[in-house]
Amino acid sequence: MARLKVGVLASGRGSNLAALIEAAADPAFPAEIALVIANVKGAAALARADAAGIPTKVIEHRAFASRAAFDAALDAALRAAKAELVCLAGFMRLLTPKFVEAWRDRMVNIHPSLLPAFPGLDTHARVLAAGVKITGCTVHFVRHETDSGPILAQAAVPVLPGDTADTLAARVLEAEHRIYPLALRLIGEGRARVVEERVEIVARTGGKATPGALLNPPQDA
Repeated sequence: MARLKVGVLASGRGSNLAALIEAAADPAFPAEIALVIANVKGAAALARADAAGIPTKVIEHRAFASRAAFDAALDAALRAAKAELVCLAGFMRLLTPKFVEAWRDRMVNIHPSLLPAFPGLDTHARVLAAGVKITGCTVHFVRHETDSGPILAQAAVPVLPGDTADTLAARVLEAEHRIYPLALRLIGEGRARVVEERVEIVARTGGKATPGALLNPPQDA
């Protein structure tokens, strides 16, 4: 069975990209990374992809007169690579409604909170300021509104006494590295689908998922 071809958009260090690369290195994994695009020269994500033998491309947003022109270049590169799904991995650019709609239900993002709580930037500092006791991360299909769209998977992380934004971010990031490959596997296996703006996950035939309060769906779902 052909593996799902994935294009990854990144701007920075690419730690979530590294988790996806590691998962896709298994020939049995149902997806492969066909291209990594960065909008910043020298982004560490590019080095990670190069080390894994994955094609890379730099498309600098500053080289374009408009967001629409930049997004058109992204779209062209993804289609040239025959990408079937787009994964955003720390991509620090707002995408135009036209681009989002062109990849509707074929583009996912990971955000370091339990959406719909705490969308946007400075997430961990805002979590601490609010005094919540549980936070986490979310993989969702992308819609035009910031950090919105049908939720595919979430992982919960405790907020501990004495946490700083940095210590909390590190704990959440560990969960991100677990949940993003899981979400990609569910899509690659054709078991996650959007129905009326909610994600339905088809159970694995003959599989048995262990209950889990911190990761939903469970990792062996």
